[in-house]
Amino acid sequence: MSRRNLLAVTGGLLMVAAAPGTAAASTTRPAAVGTPQSVPLPGAARASRLQRRTTLVHADLHNHTVLSDGDGDPEQAFASMREAGLDVAALTDHATLSAGLLGILDPLLPPGASEITGISPRDFELVEKLADAADDPGSYTAIRGFEWSHPLLGHANVWFTEDFTDVLDAFAMDRFYDWLTSERWGLFGHRRGGAAGVAGFNHPGREPRRFSEFALQPKALDQMVSMEIFNRRDDYLFRGWSDGTPSPLVTCLNAGWRTGLTGVTDEHGDDWGFHEGKGRSGLWVTENTRAGVLAAMRARRFFATRVSGLRFDATADDVHMGGTLDVARRDVRFAVDLDRGPQWDGKPLLIQVLRPGTDIPEVADVIPARTGGLTRFTVSLDVADGDWVVLRVSDPDRPNDAPGPEGHPCNDWGVAYSSPWWLEPA
Repeated sequence: MSRRNLLAVTGGLLMVAAAPGTAAASTTRPAAVGTPQSVPLPGAARASRLQRRTTLVHADLHNHTVLSDGDGDPEQAFASMREAGLDVAALTDHATLSAGLLGILDPLLPPGASEITGISPRDFELVEKLADAADDPGSYTAIRGFEWSHPLLGHANVWFTEDFTDVLDAFAMDRFYDWLTSERWGLFGHRRGGAAGVAGFNHPGREPRRFSEFALQPKALDQMVSMEIFNRRDDYLFRGWSDGTPSPLVTCLNAGWRTGLTGVTDEHGDDWGFHEGKGRSGLWVTENTRAGVLAAMRARRFFATRVSGLRFDATADDVHMGGTLDVARRDVRFAVDLDRGPQWDGKPLLIQVLRPGTDIPEVADVIPARTGGLTRFTVSLDVADGDWVVLRVSDPDRPNDAPGPEGHPCNDWGVAYSSPWWLEPA
């Protein structure tokens, strides 16, 4: 059993839980830095053809080191991601048992214990120092986070907090949401609760109880900003469908959560940022700073992809992805900007308009598109059919490795997902 399959939970006792889908991480960086094999091509320009208020930055918000169950030195991680061409990067090592008692005992624990116990308060302070040293406002944003890691309920990343919690303290979803929304203070003005931060649902459906089936906690609605639709190389649209489990996307959004969609590498090796084909995110920011990134995350102004250098911007009736449409029942005008630079110039893609379904998303329309230009189309939307809409960009020449029902339009290879728009009748 690999170290990444070891997690702990339940009333202070350790238990081993098998986490499926584990893959061995590469421990060598491809080729020499600066070669086409090691650094992704620069991709498309960062300015949108649709609006001038924001600029695209490429981000990876989910990464691990030896501080929990990764293989790499945390002191190398932020530099590696910047070298790989990312503009925004986060370290989010697992928080399992070490926030409380084991945090006090941390200096006495044997080497390698963090693979099970997760980060300690001392580790969390170290990541803060590393992020502060790497942060370059205006050019590169380095963020400290953590991954609350419950082997049954699921994992959730949390960013922009001064403290962290684990599964001994927050052992159920309502306890996690209580911590996330609390404004607690420690000695010397240290903020203990999570109210200043934002969070997201990770690899949804990998753990069996799926965040208590995404049961809505209204008090956490504003802070739960994301759901991973791409994790590593996997598209989670139909995760579990073949076993009779509804799509995580449909379950999450139909429950009432207002999460944007992200892609992440969930890197556990030591070549952070250098994997082509793994998930990543594009954020539309007013400035590349921590404040600018946090504002974009709160506004759900981001998209998921697993293609480096992709620019994907979209509006619905001139409202940016992540926004709200005053729609009861009418035609809505979409505009989509897709580009990846010269290497994809004119590449044929498809845009699928995803709408709520019972178990899997309905597809309201499929529109042919080509990279390097604007695609405009109109779709009739009715709030009676559900209150969200998502655009999925796909490559029709490649199959979906985890397809849904036979003949479903999304059984091709997912390139990108927009964050949703939400429909609210005026």
